[in-house]
Amino acid sequence: MNQVFPYANVVAGVLVLIVGFVFHWIGQLISILNWDLATRIGLQEAALLPEYQVYERAVAAADVALGWIYGIAGLGLVLDAQWGYKLAWFPGVVLVYHGISYWFWTGNRRKAGHKLVSDSMRIGWSVMNLVAGGLAIVVAWNAY
Repeated sequence: MNQVFPYANVVAGVLVLIVGFVFHWIGQLISILNWDLATRIGLQEAALLPEYQVYERAVAAADVALGWIYGIAGLGLVLDAQWGYKLAWFPGVVLVYHGISYWFWTGNRRKAGHKLVSDSMRIGWSVMNLVAGGLAIVVAWNAY
């Protein structure tokens, strides 16, 4: 198997576990189970307009429906299991999608006059998703 760099599978697996499974899946599960708690602990924006909240709740439901596989894929990469590389495509492309869509979603809200997150949060969350997803794709591409 071609490695991007030594232990790239472990780095990609840990990033998928942290960004995908912990932040997306567990974070959004908390949002679905208790939106008020998610808002109090900073998982959801406190000043979110009702028309945006409908979309955010839908995204939370989609993340919970799909995000459990991030944990399995990340664990598979860390364990260097062949099935982990095959599953890594899924969180890879979805996390890249999340990075791009978050950037444009927050940008469109700003254009409408609703700046709900700081510049550093916008940049950090987009980059974190793009890096985790991009590395998962590259590692999966170079596997077996």
